[in-house]
Amino acid sequence: MADVFTVNFNELERDFSAQLAQANTAGEIELVRVKFLGRKSPIASSLKQLATCSPEQRAEIGKRANALKTAFEAQLTAKRDALSAQPRQAALDVTLPGRAIPQGRLHPVTQTMEAILACFLPMGFEIADGPELEFEYYNFDALNIPRDHPSRESFDTFFVDAPSLQPQKGRLLLRSHTSPVQIRVMERRKPPLRIVVPGKVFRPDALDAGHSFMFHQVEGLMVDDRTSFADLKGVLEQFLAALFGPDTKTRFRPHFFPFTEPSAEVDIACASCLGGGCSTCGQKGWVEIMGCGMVHPNVFKAVGYDPNKVQGFAFGLGVERIAMLKHEIRDIRLFFENDLRFLEQF
Repeated sequence: MADVFTVNFNELERDFSAQLAQANTAGEIELVRVKFLGRKSPIASSLKQLATCSPEQRAEIGKRANALKTAFEAQLTAKRDALSAQPRQAALDVTLPGRAIPQGRLHPVTQTMEAILACFLPMGFEIADGPELEFEYYNFDALNIPRDHPSRESFDTFFVDAPSLQPQKGRLLLRSHTSPVQIRVMERRKPPLRIVVPGKVFRPDALDAGHSFMFHQVEGLMVDDRTSFADLKGVLEQFLAALFGPDTKTRFRPHFFPFTEPSAEVDIACASCLGGGCSTCGQKGWVEIMGCGMVHPNVFKAVGYDPNKVQGFAFGLGVERIAMLKHEIRDIRLFFENDLRFLEQF
């Protein structure tokens, strides 16, 4: 009986070596393992027959079967290691197009703000910023806004329910415009000044297609000993031509702002109808774009400037409004809904 087992083991060893040599993938190696070492393999069957053998045969057959099992496992491991060390290039198809990596981009409001600032920097303006949580003094008092002005009421301003660290400067609030930064800069520095102030502002407006309780502004200020309204007009016309095109028509209309005198609103000819009148401009042919004016003497007095020795102008515009006009967007809410179908167009 021992001779029969010896012959079977020899044939089994030859078959194993031949089939393992032909296995070239992990799946094929696993099939060889199952066939020669699995629960239904010849080695497993031989070990089960040991109970029917004599003690001498049992020792010889068991020794040979276990030795062969150990040898098979070692060869399988070596084959797997060799396969893992080979470079994987069989599945590479160099004719396939590459996979595009999604890239982020600037938000359209950020793009518009950078475009606005890029128009003023070559004219000698520098960028300034200030806190969004502001004192009542900087947001209203120093800007010549009267105590009884409607904008000081809670329905026009977000007041903060927290004690002010400087009670002499009034209550805390979320700034309703970027003009407080002008005051802060003039308190620290003497003329000449040329600054632009980008940033968020907050007003408790009802949310609709044209209004938001948070939006962005760019404020501008120029102060020296001889700045005139003609300088203001020249700077803004150059800015609007750079932003909307050299053929952009502009007009200045008298207006009132507490912190400038004289004051004006600036319109540009409607790009949709070229001044003919349409739904975009309300059939007027013109679109209001920004407010401006010469800095009020009381504002200069609040920061310690002598209004008899200095003069200057200020202007302010809404960034979202500029973006809506440039890209013909009809709803300001689209900027803040984070819909990729909208944002990926910019």
